[in-house]
Amino acid sequence: MCLAVPARIVSIADGNAMVDMAGVVRSVNLDLVSGAKVDDYVLVHAGFAIQIVDEEEALKTLELFKELMEHEVSQ
Repeated sequence: MCLAVPARIVSIADGNAMVDMAGVVRSVNLDLVSGAKVDDYVLVHAGFAIQIVDEEEALKTLELFKELMEHEVSQ
């Protein structure tokens, strides 16, 4: 099973972006998306941004991940 996680682009340099994934900042490659800019949300899989996504949908997905983690911890 593959999982792509939404992340917000905080900076871009040399074809790579620094993205914020729920407070974790890491570098991802932008070669697979064109037109991505700072403050866009992208889906990240295996170190690559694979798609630009709507902010509202990204935030909904991040909230669902948070709820899943909270449920898992309480079990």
